[in-house]
Amino acid sequence: MQRLLLLLTLPGLLPAGSLPEGWTRWAARDEIAPRTFVEGDWLGISGNSNAAVYGGWVRTVAVEAGRWYRLEALYRSEGVPYEQLQIVSRLDWVTAEGKRAGQPDYAWRTRTEGDWRRVTLEAPAPPKATAVKIQLYLANAPQGTVWWNNVSLSPIAAPSPRVVRVAAINLRPRDTGSAEASVGKFIEAVEAAVPPQTDVILLPEGITVVGTGKAYAEVAETVPGPTTGRLGELARRKTAYIAAGIYEREGVAIYNTAVLIDRAGKVVGKYRKVYLPREEIEGGLTPGNDFPVFKTDFGAVGMMICWDLQYADPARALALRGAELLLLPIWGGNLALGKARAIENHVFLATSGYDYPTYLLDPDGEIVAQAQEQGQAAVATLDLNRRYVDPWLGEMRGRFMKEMRVDLR
Repeated sequence: MQRLLLLLTLPGLLPAGSLPEGWTRWAARDEIAPRTFVEGDWLGISGNSNAAVYGGWVRTVAVEAGRWYRLEALYRSEGVPYEQLQIVSRLDWVTAEGKRAGQPDYAWRTRTEGDWRRVTLEAPAPPKATAVKIQLYLANAPQGTVWWNNVSLSPIAAPSPRVVRVAAINLRPRDTGSAEASVGKFIEAVEAAVPPQTDVILLPEGITVVGTGKAYAEVAETVPGPTTGRLGELARRKTAYIAAGIYEREGVAIYNTAVLIDRAGKVVGKYRKVYLPREEIEGGLTPGNDFPVFKTDFGAVGMMICWDLQYADPARALALRGAELLLLPIWGGNLALGKARAIENHVFLATSGYDYPTYLLDPDGEIVAQAQEQGQAAVATLDLNRRYVDPWLGEMRGRFMKEMRVDLR
């Protein structure tokens, strides 16, 4: 497809006051305007020692309403402490009358390429859009400088749905007497309730202790170990990923751990519960210290466990690291906070609980499937490529990623 715009190498330094072809300067107010300049083949923006600085370069390009476009650009910076918030690249759609069409889309996905960072954005032109303003800004970075190059806007085919079928089990075994028996109950439930072609199966927290009457130390095991071995066999039979909460022993430490097993039955990830309630600390458990995100064949997955839901930073950290689906084995908790975590990070959230509902939430916090009876599975097909757009605020995932403040303690 034809590339609409490419910022090619510029012919050295332009004469004072000159502008690169097609580009204009913009600032919210003259008194907070940055210093904009051309340096070699780069468009530059400097904070100019102004803490209130906000503005930079703009170029307007014709577009077709309803068509998808990809924005790409390279940048490098100095003296910018929080690039996610302070370096802004976005598409601001415009009608034939010069009014805003829809809401701006933010380029928040970045990757490092040598000494540069590449930003990308794929978005559709809203109804009535006839043009788009490519906006490259520096915000509130008084000692910062950013240089831009290789800015391109290209028409692309609309992305296909990227679907994942998720099943979360609602089951609480009772009076089993052993970890092996409790795990067996979950395996039976999965075999009975989870349909074919399911991509990921979620089980609750502590499946090796629930219903046993035993202490954490009595059921703790290594990872990989006996329980992950049994779950691995189940994963192979179902050709599905499985996530479940168990108790992991490493030396003298015992962790409340969520494991992720792939379709071939291999342990491909584990998360050690960071936020331990007092009762678990008094029970001899040790907290984890990281929020890992795992790549699967359908997308990026993060895991939390129960009490983690009480705090904002686990889900936020996972979302910032690219998680699209959060898997939450849980014993019990605050129902409102489950919806809040999905909404505030604009991610899908699946829960499997005992004293907490077993459900699947979309990024708007709406329940798309729920298992209300024991032995049932909440099952739904989720589209990880779907855009969730608020008519007043815009595409929320990108906006939250760009405006989220994690630079403050």
